[in-house]
Amino acid sequence: MDYEELEALRERHAAWRLLRAGNASLALSFLGEFFADGNRGATPAGEVASALDDRLYALNATVAAEGDGVRFPKDPVSYLEDWSASAAGYLRRFYPPDDDEIHYEVTPAFEKAYSWVTSLGSRAFVGTESRLHTVVDLLRQIVHGTEADPQARLAELQRRRAEIDAEIADVEAGRVEVLDSAGVRDRYQQLAATARDLLADFREVEDNFRQLDRAAREKIAAWDGSKGELLGELIGTRSQISGSDQGRSFQAFYEFLLSAQRQEELGELLSKVSALDIADADARISGVHHDWSEAAERTQRTVRRLSEQLRRFLDDQVWLENRRVLDLVRSIEAAALDVRERPPAVGLEVTVPGIDILLPFERPLYQPPVAVEVDSSVTTATEDVDPTLLFAQTYVDSARLLANVRDEIPPRSSALLADIVAAHPIEQGIAEIVGYLALQDDEVTIEMDHAQETTLVYPDPDDSSVMRRVRLPQVTVRRR
Repeated sequence: MDYEELEALRERHAAWRLLRAGNASLALSFLGEFFADGNRGATPAGEVASALDDRLYALNATVAAEGDGVRFPKDPVSYLEDWSASAAGYLRRFYPPDDDEIHYEVTPAFEKAYSWVTSLGSRAFVGTESRLHTVVDLLRQIVHGTEADPQARLAELQRRRAEIDAEIADVEAGRVEVLDSAGVRDRYQQLAATARDLLADFREVEDNFRQLDRAAREKIAAWDGSKGELLGELIGTRSQISGSDQGRSFQAFYEFLLSAQRQEELGELLSKVSALDIADADARISGVHHDWSEAAERTQRTVRRLSEQLRRFLDDQVWLENRRVLDLVRSIEAAALDVRERPPAVGLEVTVPGIDILLPFERPLYQPPVAVEVDSSVTTATEDVDPTLLFAQTYVDSARLLANVRDEIPPRSSALLADIVAAHPIEQGIAEIVGYLALQDDEVTIEMDHAQETTLVYPDPDDSSVMRRVRLPQVTVRRR
């Protein structure tokens, strides 16, 4: 690779960004153990955050015991959001279908970074014989698998049969050759590495299928042609997924896992290998075929989602009932796709001239109330108070005032409040005038003109010989 290619990878590849991150050790250790080593796919955010919280607590407790303070001050959710941000790209954050809880899963870029970091550790034993045999076997499979001459293939089969017959004769004669401890460790080491790499490859295959699925959804969102042409494009995309080299290889592997006979044979072989006394044995190898099946099923689900998308599009009834909604959603998706490669320079623009900002320190601090001493001792009153004043309350009947308005104003007409008071003199003083101004009824509307002034004259309620005057804006009473 030349300099430009390496520089582009350094700036854009998520695995390289992870290795340069400040908390790369935390991300690699936790996500590697939780997702990669645990063979977990999409996991609810609550479960991931809980496991990360335990890990952070243990790490911070160790650092606190050494007197170095807190190494990881953030909460688990903040770390997960940072790792799943578009600027990071080594943790995928999404909502699964028919689920309203956020899920997380690691990306193929993380698998590559984690695999590389794991390979940096020193190995007490490095085997080469088994890999040489593997290379030779693969070469034989390629050469003889592409041989079209029947005579050449027959000669190869006869050679292999002669080798098997010779081995059978040796066993019958009691000459049995077994692998020594170095040969067993060599082959086991390669088995474990290949098994782990295969699980990592499944995530990359799943991600590639997801990209094809995403491309199909983008095509639907931006499609402006006929429905038949779109169906042809979608069916072609589905055929490309199944007919690609990657698709055919994955399908062959999946069919192998679905074979009960091969599954039984594989499980038997793994159990026998796990029973051997091998140094640095990996306890997960005994059940790796179950991990393969689970990873393959996750990949199949990704492919099935594309088929479900096609099926939903074919549902004419839903298409007709939700056409307006679909048009709106597609316009939003098309706009999002249009600005995906060129995001705006600013984050948000608002049309209001300003936003009220209230800082926490602007709020006054709590002040305890001043204690007031109250003398609750009761002494005998010496004043002569008329108790009837407590009950001499003035009550203005709003129904009577509405009746006065109806008597003077026909429907859909209006009159001045001064004219109504002239026809129905005020009996309860200023309280009755306020009662007119406060009338609330669906039939009557009160309007005040502050540009003009009027004077109302009424007798004093306590002494009818005394006349009172009150000045107020001109009031118009309208009746609907």
